[in-house]
Amino acid sequence: MTSTSRPLLNRRLAEFGTTIFAEMSALALSTGSINLGQGFPDTDGPEEVREAAVRALRDGRGNQYPPGPGVPELRTAIAAHQERRYGLSYDPDTEVLVTAGATEAIAATLLALLEPGDEVIAFEPYYDSYAASIAMAGGTRVPVTLRPHEGSFRLDLDELRAAVTDRTRLLLVNTPHNPTGTVLTRAELAAIAELAVERDLLVVTDEVYEHLVFDDSEHLPLATFPGMRERTVTIGSAGKTFSFTGWKVGWVTSTPGLVTAVRSAKQFLTYVASGPFQYAVAEALALPDSYFSAFREDMLAKRDLLAAGLTEAGFEVFRPAGTYFITTDIRPLGESDGFAFCRALPERAGVVAIPNAVFYDHREAGAPFVRFAFCKRAQVLEEAVKRLKSLAG
Repeated sequence: MTSTSRPLLNRRLAEFGTTIFAEMSALALSTGSINLGQGFPDTDGPEEVREAAVRALRDGRGNQYPPGPGVPELRTAIAAHQERRYGLSYDPDTEVLVTAGATEAIAATLLALLEPGDEVIAFEPYYDSYAASIAMAGGTRVPVTLRPHEGSFRLDLDELRAAVTDRTRLLLVNTPHNPTGTVLTRAELAAIAELAVERDLLVVTDEVYEHLVFDDSEHLPLATFPGMRERTVTIGSAGKTFSFTGWKVGWVTSTPGLVTAVRSAKQFLTYVASGPFQYAVAEALALPDSYFSAFREDMLAKRDLLAAGLTEAGFEVFRPAGTYFITTDIRPLGESDGFAFCRALPERAGVVAIPNAVFYDHREAGAPFVRFAFCKRAQVLEEAVKRLKSLAG
């Protein structure tokens, strides 16, 4: 028992308590509700990838500490993936770093690159670890808000330019964007690239949903734009693409200097992680294009299933161009407080969702929006839709 009256949690993290995901997942368990809150699939990924992990375990590969930068097979596979998909050439020995998921990659990158007081511009609403990682690094977050426009959430480029000051160190870009499902266009990315070059900014891009882009949208890594490869830290992950979120295998690709900086911070976080799974992910990244196409088509069908059901239930639906999340507006249901709505929804309809306000600094801007995940089996989504339609009555 402490003898001091000083708060136990340092002031940089005082605003961050238990995450909303833990709260809502616990509510799902206690009420027997369908959990469309947290973004994890309810089925495993490809059998051949799972068997590759089993084979690595049995062969004794990765059961002890793997190399600090990641096993060579995975670093080579990541570099090959970036070259094959986007024409980006990275040296697997000096320009690729394996991390404990994208969350560690984000934290290590910000801890490595920020000095206290540096400003970080991020697109609001943003994944909750962004705010915590910026705070742990002593940085100052500067939100630029994506706002509803013609059925999606869009970036105001003039607002972005106005947000850059002499204290701005880097831009934190997420596309495809969680939670809104926005995929930044070529024109938007070109404008971001021009701004970064003009103001000599570093850019961190979270691209974990790169293989989940729908309709006519296209994923374009910011590092492919003129002047950006040398100033961009690109973050990827196996969890979302291969439906093995528990394996926690992510990565960073960038220049030798930036990768070395990130590794300097990362080595004092987990040091290394996920040894046998790294070998399996190396094989997963080499799967044929047919796997990635089938994965995308499956998620597209699930998106459409849930979007149609939410519309019938009375929500205004923002049909996502990417990720596996749908943002809705609850005001057509006569509601305006996303927190209260989500906390009551399990009892009202037996479904759990996430209030988007948790992803905003400006909580009022996100108050009427609620996020649902569609990375579940079709029969689960059908049952959730059936339950949610009771709201329309």
